Parts: sequence; structure tokens; C-alpha cells
Amino acid sequence: MDKPHPKRKRSRQRRDVALMVTCLADLMRPSVGFSAIRLLERAGCRVTVPEQQTCCGQPAYNSGEVDAAVPVARAVIEAFEPFDYVVVPSGSCAGMLSHHYPALFEGEWHQRALALSAKTWELTRFLTEVARLPAPRHKPLESAVTYHDSCAALRELGVHQQPRQLLQEQCGVQVSELSQNQVCCGFGGTFCARMPEISAKMADDKLDNAVASGATIVAAGDLGCLLHLSGRARRRGLKLEFRHVAELLAGDPRGPGIGEGRE
Repeated sequence: MDKPHPKRKRSRQRRDVALMVTCLADLMRPSVGFSAIRLLERAGCRVTVPEQQTCCGQPAYNSGEVDAAVPVARAVIEAFEPFDYVVVPSGSCAGMLSHHYPALFEGEWHQRALALSAKTWELTRFLTEVARLPAPRHKPLESAVTYHDSCAALRELGVHQQPRQLLQEQCGVQVSELSQNQVCCGFGGTFCARMPEISAKMADDKLDNAVASGATIVAAGDLGCLLHLSGRARRRGLKLEFRHVAELLAGDPRGPGIGEGRE
């Protein structure tokens, strides 16, 4: 990827976008990052993946370890400052940057956090409200799809209709809606480790709703939710496939679904 250059002239049509890959995508599902890059490039963006990016600091922040989250946030701010936009294929990580970073700082760093917040976008919002995708190059998706709205994307960022619109436009899919689609799946970051019994019950409720929807694919924009649900589905022997929405939009449903492993 090109290194950012502070004096590079910027085209009105070609946006300089930095992709925050997220820890989970980097470690557990790199195809999400590659799919996001393909989508952004198709939408006419110049995409860079800053090599110095790290975790957004959300695990420490959600655990009450604010002092540990501060240096992580500073490193992220410095890494992404040179770009026009920061796009994140995760509502929770995008919410951390846009909503919680400014609260970590005062003075100069508060202003820098606000500037980063103003240009941070969750992927599907960016592709519907800033840079539009052209007509799809791949065949319509034949499988029935339901969509899980993650708590952070829905409540902090207002992401709801955007992924559904893109699935309709790019995949020819009319989402089979979950009942109680605004209820948490039970992942909740560290919540699933601290309250495993409650978390498992919430996942079971969500999975039961997915089966009842008639869908064979469960899509979402947050890998944490998808890993949580796919793991529980496997334990129960449910025949559901789990995919990040970026993979479906990029026309890349190849290989095993999330949590399926390799045969």
C-alpha cells in the first residue's frame, strides 16, 4: 500500500481513505479486510492500510481500564490523522473512535480526537452516504439472508437501513428480518466472558430467531457478534452460515463461513 504523503494533491473524485482493519479481522477473518478494500476501491477511493495501526483500545476501555486505553488511542489518532476518511468494518470499533475517544482527552489531544471522530465512518454508512458503489459485477446471491444489527452500530452510529440497502443493490437480496432484531446477541465484548450463562441464552434466542426467519446465511457488520453466534450455532448443530456483510457485498462468499474452520 502507498505510504501517506502530507503534500499529496487530492482529487475531488478520489478520496483518500484509511482502513482500520480491526484486531478481530486481522487475527480471525482477514477476508473481511480484503473485502472492505475491494469495495472501497470500487467506490473510487484510494485506500491505505496504515501499518502502525493497533487495537482501538475498546477492550481496556470497556473493562474500566481507561488509563490503559489512552496510549492506544493516541497511537490510533497519530496513525490515521493524515487521511480524509477513516473507514472501519465494525460498528463497535468505529463507535469507539467516533464517540469515546474525545472523552479520553483534554486540551490538544481532545481536539485531535474530535477531528478523528468527525471523519470516522462505519463501512456500510460510508458506502451509502459518502462514496457510492457502482453496479455489481457478481451474480445475485441465491441464498436467503438475515441481518443481525450489532448494538454499537445500531445505537451509537445509526446503522440499520444502510447494510440492507447495499445487500439489495449489490446482491439482489431482500433481508429476511429477525424478530426482535434490536436485541443484543449476548456478545457484548467482555460481557460474554463475565456472564457466560446469560450470554449463551441471549445467543440462543438470536439463533432461534434466525432459524425462524428461513434464512440460511446470517450476516452482520461486527465480527465479535458473528464469532459469538457462529460458535454457539456450531455447539447446537444448527445449519446456519455466518458471513460479514463486506464479504457478501464484495461477492466473496468462497471458503468456509465464520466459525466453520477448514475440512
